[in-house]
Amino acid sequence: MAIWAISDFHLSFGVKDKPMDVFGKNWVAYEEKIRENWLKNIKPEDVVLLAGDFSWGMYLDETIPDFEFLESLPGRKIMIKGNHDYWWETQNKLNVFKKKNGFNSVYFIHNNFIGLDNIAICGTRGWELGSTDVDEETDKKAYEREKSRLIRSLESASKAGYNEYVVMLHYNLGINQEYVDILKKYGVKLCIFGHLHGKTDYMDYEKDGMRFLCTSCDLIDFMPILIKK
Repeated sequence: MAIWAISDFHLSFGVKDKPMDVFGKNWVAYEEKIRENWLKNIKPEDVVLLAGDFSWGMYLDETIPDFEFLESLPGRKIMIKGNHDYWWETQNKLNVFKKKNGFNSVYFIHNNFIGLDNIAICGTRGWELGSTDVDEETDKKAYEREKSRLIRSLESASKAGYNEYVVMLHYNLGINQEYVDILKKYGVKLCIFGHLHGKTDYMDYEKDGMRFLCTSCDLIDFMPILIKK
């Protein structure tokens, strides 16, 4: 079993007027790039981590064609919520949706973790203060709520006996010391994230002994990154 990572697909098979090629020529026919690169590298026994912004659908039903695309690809897929995943629901509703539609290879992290042999996959969307148009109080509440979700995910894995973690956050929160301190407490060595598009100095960097790795698909040429053989 190998573990791979890629994020920010922004799929729109189920909605109109969301073409990604308006953001650059590299997005032309990007769905086929994803499929081809995936099939070249990922085996049925592998796991792929998806760090958010999976679909432009506003509601779960609108994401069905996007999940059908994902389900057609080999491997198990573990995902967290991104800032554009407005379709995201409670864990129970997500699991009902998954079962109803036969999306058996997809797993959601939402106040929980997924165990893979001796590794726990943990995470949450995270939050950047001041990054939205919400008022200051709402902004702060969202920030604290996402920190709590990260702690809950890691703590549940720790109580289950895991001591090796791979963490997914949607935002680049290696630049946020409060989040870094949470990760340090549990001995996290690798955190993957997405969200960033365009030129960035934060593709692959270290902070306090941890590696932070950007997996936004357009920045990695739509090629999944191997993170563990």
